[in-house]
Amino acid sequence: MAEDIKLMKGNEAIAHAAIRYGADGYFGYPITPQSEILETLMAEMPWETTGMVVLQAESEVAAINMVYGGAGTGKRVMTSSSSPGISLKQEGISYLAGAELPCLIVNVMRGGPGLGTIQPSQADYFQTVKGGGHGDYRLITLVPSSVQEMADFVGLGFDLAFKYNNPAIILADGIIGQMMEKVVMPPFRPRKTEAEIIAECPWAAQGKLKNRKANIITSLELDPAKMEENNIRFQAKYRKIEENEVRYEEFHCDDAEYLLVAFGSSARICQKVVEIARGEGIKLGLLRPITLWPFPTKAIAAYADKVKGMLSVELNAGQMVEDIRLAVNGKIKVEHFGRLGGIVFTPDEVLAALKEKLF
Repeated sequence: MAEDIKLMKGNEAIAHAAIRYGADGYFGYPITPQSEILETLMAEMPWETTGMVVLQAESEVAAINMVYGGAGTGKRVMTSSSSPGISLKQEGISYLAGAELPCLIVNVMRGGPGLGTIQPSQADYFQTVKGGGHGDYRLITLVPSSVQEMADFVGLGFDLAFKYNNPAIILADGIIGQMMEKVVMPPFRPRKTEAEIIAECPWAAQGKLKNRKANIITSLELDPAKMEENNIRFQAKYRKIEENEVRYEEFHCDDAEYLLVAFGSSARICQKVVEIARGEGIKLGLLRPITLWPFPTKAIAAYADKVKGMLSVELNAGQMVEDIRLAVNGKIKVEHFGRLGGIVFTPDEVLAALKEKLF
């Protein structure tokens, strides 16, 4: 069968992939630079074709709690926002993690803090990877560096969320959300039937179905001993995810003497940096985390015995660099380079920073 190829923005790819994946519901609120997700879904009117519910909620808080309710019934539900909006959703995200409910969240990052700028940023690393809401929880975090991955990670995010009964998030930056590329569209998947939901999600609250008890979905536990048991179970699940779901990509790393570590749009720029550096005789490689959690700690640690230094390249003041330093455990020098305020660095700037900080 011929491939279905379309030219579209990253945000539009998210919307089309959600429809094709068989998502049951999207609940969101507009905010730049991700508003095209909601706009595209409204324009496509999937409620008339697949039965997907698309709703602009009255606020970000309302949207995430609608996701909480939909996820509690075992439905494939999702939301999207940008940095300040994700901040408003944090309480609901923590509730979802505490109730062990699968869902998909999309964050197309903009600059901050505060209202900041509508220009691209990667400054929500701490908020997402470290768990921006309260309590000991983790989000499966997928980081696209192309419009194709924006589409692909919708299905992957939902699959991982349901595999581990845990929220998953696509953490994109404004460049990936707004740029246009060709996308091979994923095939259509049917929405789950009621019988499939019951089989896949026996915990789901499906009301008073015949011969089936009504389940109560909650993250509340007032007994400290039972709450500790819950948390111990969560941590065991997180360790399993760390063992099985680490994803990353290597670029010219086999003979590298220096290593760039970058994600999202920064990784795209760093590929050009590697090409320029090698043209100058510098053996430079790139490791691109595809999952920021679970983080490719072991892969990065292995390079501590092979390279002379690492440069963490991020559109922020230095966040991922902390995890890289923990991974190498002081064996080699690890430095950071980034731009702030929505300014995107050039390959030449990155290469100059590499020479200044590591040579």
